[in-house]
Amino acid sequence: MIELIPAIDIIGGKCVRLSQGDYESKKVYKENPLEIAKMLEAGGLKRLHLVDLDGAASQHVVNYRVLEQIATQTSLIIDFGGGVKSDEDLKIAFESGAQMVTGGSIAVKNPDVFSRWIEKYGPDKIILGADVKDRRIALSGWKEESTVELLPFLDGYRRQGITQVICTDIRCDGMLQGPSIALYQEILSHDSELYLIASGGVSGMDDIYRLQENGVPAVIFGKALYEGRITLKDLEKLLI
Repeated sequence: MIELIPAIDIIGGKCVRLSQGDYESKKVYKENPLEIAKMLEAGGLKRLHLVDLDGAASQHVVNYRVLEQIATQTSLIIDFGGGVKSDEDLKIAFESGAQMVTGGSIAVKNPDVFSRWIEKYGPDKIILGADVKDRRIALSGWKEESTVELLPFLDGYRRQGITQVICTDIRCDGMLQGPSIALYQEILSHDSELYLIASGGVSGMDDIYRLQENGVPAVIFGKALYEGRITLKDLEKLLI
């Protein structure tokens, strides 16, 4: 059964969604993200992907108070990302209630630091973020492109013990036009043991079922839920 992971993206303390990572496309869905988190918990969901978009843009954690609120007032298992660029950021995230932290840009820009995190905290606590555009890794809230190729990037950190990877195809994210099935097939055919978390493009339940049929272990979704294309009742059949 595919693991269902709803996403809450935060700008200015509010729940928002972007399209293809464009901050100018911001749409606010809820003034108080805690209300969304409580709704998700009440619907039977267990895990939450919480993204600090202000942090991703500013290179340090910003919305840790939102993380703290959700962590203390729900029992959701939270993986947190966005702006985690230093040991201090990581400490803030864990002390604010994150059970897991996702590192993307830092894994490219400061691999020694990210490798040290993997060694210190282990793969149950540290997730690799692979935001992809044309099979290359994008950085800093998708504002920068790199020359780092996806599969070698994954291979390098798999050798260091990483087991979970959140892979987002930027061209799909927030577009409600379907996930990048071919990309995920390529990754899993390359490394069938990877706990791959698909992210971006989910437009409805059919997309989630397609990912499951293609052996993708987990999926992150947000906009489809907020736009009413997926309901909590729809998700009941897939909840473990």
